[in-house]
Amino acid sequence: MTKQQRSVVVIAILASFVAFLDGSIVNVALPAIAGELGGGFSIQQWVTDAYLITLGSLMLIAGSLADMFGRKKILLYGLVGFLVTSLLCAVAPNGIVLVVARALQGVTGALLVPSSLALIISSISGAAQGKAIGSWTAWTGIAFIVGPMLGGFLVDALSWRWIFAINIVPITATLVLLRRLEHDQPDEPTKQNIPVDIRGAVLGVVGLGGPVCALIEQPHYGWGHPLVYGLLLAGAAALGAFVWHERTTKSPMLPLELFAVRNFSIGNVATVAIYAGLSVATFLITIFLQQVAGYSATAAGLALLPITIIMFVLSPRFGALAGSFGPRWFMGLGPIVAGLSFLYFLHTDASADYWLQIFPAVVGFGVGLSMTVAPLTSAVLGSIDSAHAGVASAVNNAVSRIAGLVAIATLGFIIGEQVNLEGFHQGMLLTAILLVLGGIVSAIGIQNKPSEA
Repeated sequence: MTKQQRSVVVIAILASFVAFLDGSIVNVALPAIAGELGGGFSIQQWVTDAYLITLGSLMLIAGSLADMFGRKKILLYGLVGFLVTSLLCAVAPNGIVLVVARALQGVTGALLVPSSLALIISSISGAAQGKAIGSWTAWTGIAFIVGPMLGGFLVDALSWRWIFAINIVPITATLVLLRRLEHDQPDEPTKQNIPVDIRGAVLGVVGLGGPVCALIEQPHYGWGHPLVYGLLLAGAAALGAFVWHERTTKSPMLPLELFAVRNFSIGNVATVAIYAGLSVATFLITIFLQQVAGYSATAAGLALLPITIIMFVLSPRFGALAGSFGPRWFMGLGPIVAGLSFLYFLHTDASADYWLQIFPAVVGFGVGLSMTVAPLTSAVLGSIDSAHAGVASAVNNAVSRIAGLVAIATLGFIIGEQVNLEGFHQGMLLTAILLVLGGIVSAIGIQNKPSEA
């Protein structure tokens, strides 16, 4: 790779790293947040899902904006906005302000992920692109896992507020590097004259937010309460209107013809199952280890450290292998290995002895995840032309975030309003089923290119 291309990879990794980090770093701080601000399990869900709702639902239009106006410009706006909203989270005086600030943080985070990956796809081609995507997926996966470890240290040593204030460092570094990067132009200059699909964005937010709000509040009010079924109906109507609008508008933020591409559509179906399982697992493990097993926040975060190490070593290698032999069997076997590892958690008791009951499952999880992430990204985005790189990246990342937030929102219905040993076991079984399902879908549906078969 050239010096310019290496700079692109570093910028893309740093920009997306903070967005993924803030999706997971908060998990280990949830008991401390609820302890200081109140609100119990409900506030824990909302602090997580307020971010994921706006992040997931606005990624689509953010991807379109990156394709229209250039990835560097959208990245710049996203980084500045993410810095400001992170500081708002850090100084939030109560739960309501924190949830609102988290939602705003998700809005700005939506600008970071699709434009960062699209910057790689539009700037690098051939074998170097596969290696760059492997590095990107490895580091974003590491951000998803390293969050609890870093968050635990900050909570125990300082305060939960520092998990948001720490974003100043990587964002500042990224802004400095971004200034040195040449300005990129849209793939088609005429795209700048296409109107932004504001109506589609609004319908997407309502369609996603309604059902998620209903799932979170259902344990408190019951399915028969007007608030719960009203939110469900409003969300379903908005989703239906969203699909109709995207089919009929002249400038959709989500070109539905992308789903006619087999690997793109199958890969996103697999993403739903895989990332729903991963989100349930990381959310529950860190809470269970603290609230039931009595781990400190730092110890709960360190419990997942082996996954970070394994992914750092293995993800680029599996990405390269998938580039040579095709992604199909890596995407099939990886989630199944991870899913079967989660069945080991069913032997965990309330003491959660780390080396006997936690560590073996964590290692299997790390190996399976390393086999999955880079091949999955390559399979989904490698099937789409570079002109739609931003929106294709946005769809896949939005699908993963949406799957996670719906899974977490549904947890209250599955395990009740408190995490206990029985609820932990139910969550781990659910995770195993989802991951194995994702592997089966990939093995059956993904196609290698003729040169990879």
